[in-house]
Amino acid sequence: MSISSQNVKARGTILSYRRGGARQYNNQVLIKVFIERKNIGSLIGSKVIARDRYGNIYRGKVLKVHSYRNSIAIVRFKPNIPGQLLGSLVEIL
Repeated sequence: MSISSQNVKARGTILSYRRGGARQYNNQVLIKVFIERKNIGSLIGSKVIARDRYGNIYRGKVLKVHSYRNSIAIVRFKPNIPGQLLGSLVEIL
C-alpha cells in the first residue's frame, strides 16, 4: 500500500518514547518533524504512518507540540510501536 507523496504534509523521525517521572508511555512517542518551526502547530490532529521492515503499518495521531524550538511533536500510536522502530522515518498526512 503506497501513499502518494502529494498527500504527505511532512516527514519526521521517531526519537524515543514519551517518558516522565517514574514511567514510560509506550503508546506515545516523540517525533522530530522536518518542517519550519512556526508551522508545527498546524500538524495537531494530523494522521501519522510508520512502517517497519516487514511491511507492518502503525497508525497514529499528533496530540500536541512538545517543543516549538526543536520541532518535536507528541504522537499517540495504536497499536503501540515496537522499540525497533525508534529512529525510523514516519509520514505525517
